[in-house]
Amino acid sequence: MKLPIYQIDAFTNKLFSGNPAAVVPLEHWISTKLMQQISMENNVSDTAFFVPHISTANDLEKIDFDIRWFTPSNEINLCGHATLASAFYLFNYAGFTKDIIVFGSQSGLLRVTQKAGLLTMEFPSWKPVKVEGDIPLFLKEALGIDEIIGLYKYRDLIVEVADEDVVQNSQPDFTFMKKYFDKIIITAPGNQADFVSRFYAPAFGVDEDPVTGSAHAQLIPFWSERLGKKNLKALQLSARGGELWCEQVSYERVLISGQCVFYMRGEIEV
Repeated sequence: MKLPIYQIDAFTNKLFSGNPAAVVPLEHWISTKLMQQISMENNVSDTAFFVPHISTANDLEKIDFDIRWFTPSNEINLCGHATLASAFYLFNYAGFTKDIIVFGSQSGLLRVTQKAGLLTMEFPSWKPVKVEGDIPLFLKEALGIDEIIGLYKYRDLIVEVADEDVVQNSQPDFTFMKKYFDKIIITAPGNQADFVSRFYAPAFGVDEDPVTGSAHAQLIPFWSERLGKKNLKALQLSARGGELWCEQVSYERVLISGQCVFYMRGEIEV
């Protein structure tokens, strides 16, 4: 069996920056085991697989594709950059002509539009709640920082720190972190953006993710409320770096926008 594969850098307008995503368009689902094996072999933070949606009587609106995402070690319930990359492929290389792509996923319907080279994803708004109690000292050790302002949680543990320098200079101990935490976001107000972040997920086979769309489903409601504004610019301060334009649309939905750059196409033989 031969499968097409594409690699696309997401949340950037420059090759070799942003977050590289593998995109595997399918005519029908292959086994979960095979998708996980392919993702492990790709060895990028996430691989997206999608198939044309088969309409059912339960569909409340037209769904174009069903999408799933895998890290090298696990299937996950939401991935922003690989969704952005999948939409970029569909709009620019697969002849998709409608204005909006609607993906069905484990996290509900995800809508993506494209205008003037900017892709915009409509995602769920996951507002984190404050974690009460003392901040564990071993968390500071795991992150390689001296001070934590506050802890919050939705899907991921969100660590608020004082400023951009603390985020930039974090020196995490991934071996230590993997023993105690699944996914950690470290965030602060930005100097050239409204807020900045980094994202760590060593337990999922990704020590540091370059740019994480799903993290911003949590960071947008957090910083929108904190800063008192709906439209936000965000930077993810990984070595590759990434740029996102964000909007808190409603209590339930956020918009996450970014650019993509095509890197390569190939063929998998399994």
